[in-house]
Amino acid sequence: MRATRLSRLAMIGALAFITAAAAQGQSDYPNRPIKLIVGFAAGGGTDVVARIMAQKMSEILHQTIVVEDRTGASGLIAAQDLAKADPDGYTLMMGSQTTLAVAPHLYRKVTLNPEKDFAGIALTGASPLVLVVNPSFPAHSVADVIAMAKAQPGKINFGTGGLGTTPHMTAELFQHDAGIRLVHVAYRGEAGAINDLLAGQIPLMFANLSAVMGNIKGGALRALAVTSAERSPSAPDIPTVAESALPGFAAETWFGIVAPAGTPKEIRAKLNAAAREALARDDTRARFAELGMANGTSSPDELDAYIKSEIAKWSHVIADANIQALD
Repeated sequence: MRATRLSRLAMIGALAFITAAAAQGQSDYPNRPIKLIVGFAAGGGTDVVARIMAQKMSEILHQTIVVEDRTGASGLIAAQDLAKADPDGYTLMMGSQTTLAVAPHLYRKVTLNPEKDFAGIALTGASPLVLVVNPSFPAHSVADVIAMAKAQPGKINFGTGGLGTTPHMTAELFQHDAGIRLVHVAYRGEAGAINDLLAGQIPLMFANLSAVMGNIKGGALRALAVTSAERSPSAPDIPTVAESALPGFAAETWFGIVAPAGTPKEIRAKLNAAAREALARDDTRARFAELGMANGTSSPDELDAYIKSEIAKWSHVIADANIQALD
C-alpha cells in the first residue's frame, strides 16, 4: 500500500513538474525564432503579406520570424506540414481562402480538415483581385474581354497561381456569369503567372491587386477592373467588374495567420496581440494601402469562425462551377 501511495505521489509530482514547465515555456514565449510558412512562391500576394507581418511582429515580439515558402498543391503542401508541426507557437502559416477554404475540396487524396487541424491567430488583411492584361492585348474593358471570348470560345488563355487559388475561382465565376469559356493555365505560384503575363506569354489574368499594383502604376500591365463590390481606395480610377459589365459580381482574397490545432490559448493570444499592434502601425497601414489592401483585425476565435463560413461559401462555388477534384 505504501509503495502504491509513493508511486502515486511520484506521478503527481511528475505531472506538476511537467505542467509548471509548460507554463514557464508559455510565459517566456517566444524564446527562439518562429517560422512562418507560405504555400506559394516568393513575390505572390500571400508571400508579400507574410513578409510585411513577419518584419513588424518580429519587432514587437523581440524575436525573429522567418518566412519560408513551400509551394505546391494550391498551398496544401505547406498546410499539411503545419498540421504535423508541434503546437508550440513556433511554426505558423500565412493562409488564405485558397488554402484554408478551397483547395481541401479540390484534391481527392488530401485529408486536411482546416476546421479541426488549425487554430486561428489573426486575420491580417483583404485584397481585391484585378483583371489585368498585357498592353499588347487589344481588350481595353471588361466588355471587350467578354466580346472577344464569345467570338473565340476556348481560345483565350488566362493564368493563375494554381488550381483552386482565389484568382482561379474568381475567373471561374467570371466565366459563369459572363457566359464565356476561357482556357486555364495554372502556374506554381502567382509570381510565375505574372512574369509570363508581363512577357506576353499569356494575355490576361485575375491577380491579387497587392501583387501587381507596381506593374499597373508603371504601365507594364493594363488594369481593366477590380473584383471587389466597390472600387479600391488605393486604386479609385479602376472600375469594378460589377459596374463595368456584370452587376453583383464580387470577390476578394483574404489572408490570415494560423497555427496547428492544440496551440495553447495563451500563445495564440500573445501572437494575436502582436499582429493587431503590427496592423495598427501607420507604416503598416501605408504599406498595405500601397498594395491595394485593407487591414484586417480579429480575435483568434473570430478567425476560426470566419474560416468556417468561407469553407461553406467556396464549397458552393466549386459545385456550381463544376470544378473537378484532382488526385
